[in-house]
Amino acid sequence: MSIKIQNITKTFGAQKALDNVSFEINSGEIIGFLGPNGAGKSTLMKIITGFIPPTEGDVFVNGLNVLEKPMEVRRLIGYLPEQNPLYQDMYIVEFLNFIAGIYKIKNRVARIEEVVAMTGLEPEINKKINSLSKGYKQRVGLAQAIIHDPEVLILDEPTSGLDPNQIIEIRNLIQNLGKEKTVMLSTHIMQEVDAICDRIVIINRGKIVANDNRQSVHDLAKNSTGTLLVEFKDGINNERLEKLYGVTKIVRVEGNKFIIEFDSKIDIRQDIFNLAVKMNNAVLSLQLKEKSLEEVFNELTNIKS
Repeated sequence: MSIKIQNITKTFGAQKALDNVSFEINSGEIIGFLGPNGAGKSTLMKIITGFIPPTEGDVFVNGLNVLEKPMEVRRLIGYLPEQNPLYQDMYIVEFLNFIAGIYKIKNRVARIEEVVAMTGLEPEINKKINSLSKGYKQRVGLAQAIIHDPEVLILDEPTSGLDPNQIIEIRNLIQNLGKEKTVMLSTHIMQEVDAICDRIVIINRGKIVANDNRQSVHDLAKNSTGTLLVEFKDGINNERLEKLYGVTKIVRVEGNKFIIEFDSKIDIRQDIFNLAVKMNNAVLSLQLKEKSLEEVFNELTNIKS
């Protein structure tokens, strides 16, 4: 079940929310869809799900054009929007039964019990939605998104409002669902993307600035400066390290441990070992620090850290 986004542009008056966006999501992939607030993430998700039309371009879900076959496409998609719309005066089971009726689901009782267990709603199952915490309301929203067993899941901030334990539970659920479904996940939690996503798409100011697997996206950022974490056996003078060719900054962390920043075009590791030998010292550990996804995100979206 694939999604093809083809030359999508969306304008609101004079404002261009999406600017000629194109990419594909393959069947069975979990895509992390990232971007700053206002970058166009939610707008694109609403276009994919048929809630709003694009100004230009087309979206195809399993070969079906969203504009031409909106009802057929909606049967294939489960959608959890950022602002989770729920009927607050309904009980959880009552609400899920209502949604199941819309989709004409057979064996509603069994299916409701299944999604309640999957989303961890059992402790609050006898409550009205308006009495639930934000985290449990989010679980109800996720339950309604998967109740019709859709082939595609569009999830906009699915772990918003959850505590750390709940985040892990929902993350595991999404990962399991991704084994059989195509998942598009928007989130601001970078660890979540690194943990469960096969590919990362980053949007900034309505344009795609990255679209690749996790490691390749990590490598996209400007690597003009490298960072080494080094521990020596004995004490060493900062000035000796600073004189090494390519070194730009030295920070002593504690004891004989240092953070060394250097010009990434120059491999200084052999020089560090040579200096240690010359001073009758030894390197106990040397680790090249990779940039975190958050640092990569900041650089690609022009946000100063």
